[in-house]
Amino acid sequence: MTSTFPDISISTDRLVLRPFDAQDVPALAEMMSDELVTAWTSAPHPYTTADARDWALRQAPAERTQGRGIVFAVTEFLTQRLVGCVHLHHTDWRTLSAEVGYVVAPWARGEGYACESVLAVAEWLFRDQRFERLELRTAADNTASQQVAQKIGCISEGVLRNAWIGRGRTADGSWTETRSDLIVWSLLPEDLDEVREQHASGPGYAGAFRDWR
Repeated sequence: MTSTFPDISISTDRLVLRPFDAQDVPALAEMMSDELVTAWTSAPHPYTTADARDWALRQAPAERTQGRGIVFAVTEFLTQRLVGCVHLHHTDWRTLSAEVGYVVAPWARGEGYACESVLAVAEWLFRDQRFERLELRTAADNTASQQVAQKIGCISEGVLRNAWIGRGRTADGSWTETRSDLIVWSLLPEDLDEVREQHASGPGYAGAFRDWR
């Protein structure tokens, strides 16, 4: 029998993390068409409405039902606007470990939403699902993602050389694939106590671990 995560939503003071639905498709398509998303993810480019619909309504639910992980649409608590996406994948049910990836919409960057949403998922994963390891991999040149890893308490474990293919702009404005090293980070259950203390007074963090249902 395949192990699966429960079909849940997670709430923080500012955010609701929930399954994608059809209403998210236009905002998802817009978010995934951003240049930084194109550069640092393996998402299709150009990213069409059909791609968004397929991800939201078919691929994302299948991640959970087929035991590979779970995908959360991250939305603002007050406005329900799509802030981003958090994806647990490469789940190993024997070692109780998973890798996390995330995307934040351009308009929502700089507000601490990436840290808040990933911490909320980590808390749920460790405390409720009894997982023992969360892994994050960042491209060597993706300094913004590295800062998120550091802020949420991840420990840098090493470098996978030449392990990633990203995208970069050429002189004529087109996109080309470029190879990059990957930095491997990890977060363990015991790391969260220190993270709570560091961020308890920061915006959004006080409730980042509050509620799941």
